[in-house]
Amino acid sequence: MRTGGTPVLGAGVGVGVGAGVGFLVVLLTLGGCGDSGSATAQAPTPASASASPPPSAPPSPSAPPEDLCTRLVAHWSREVLDQNTYGDYQSMGLSNGQYDILIKVVDAARAAKKKQGAAAADQLIDRQARSGCVRWYRDGGPGKGPWQ
Repeated sequence: MRTGGTPVLGAGVGVGVGAGVGFLVVLLTLGGCGDSGSATAQAPTPASASASPPPSAPPSPSAPPEDLCTRLVAHWSREVLDQNTYGDYQSMGLSNGQYDILIKVVDAARAAKKKQGAAAADQLIDRQARSGCVRWYRDGGPGKGPWQ
């Protein structure tokens, strides 16, 4: 098939070229979906850029390790206190040292809950988880000593 003496691309190939072009269009369309850090990523809208994160948002990657430790230990201390049983520290995402802090915090919280009520136990969990994690990281945290 010729038009004006110039061969037509795909003449004789037929449907294969059309399907191939369609597939290529799909690939090019989907190609922008993978890398959110690329130059083509959209900038946040003014409303989302000025919004502050919710209070339950996870700590930022640059947060001090004792802050993450405190949040983990406090969360799991409340869970353990309510369930009245301990779980596996690895399934909780805790290190051995963090689990040691959790055990001390829960023991103290159980005693406080019996004597002073749930609100006192809740406050004690926050205070003791924080002080235990600060002390633990001041002394080196994980990586100092075997499997801690």
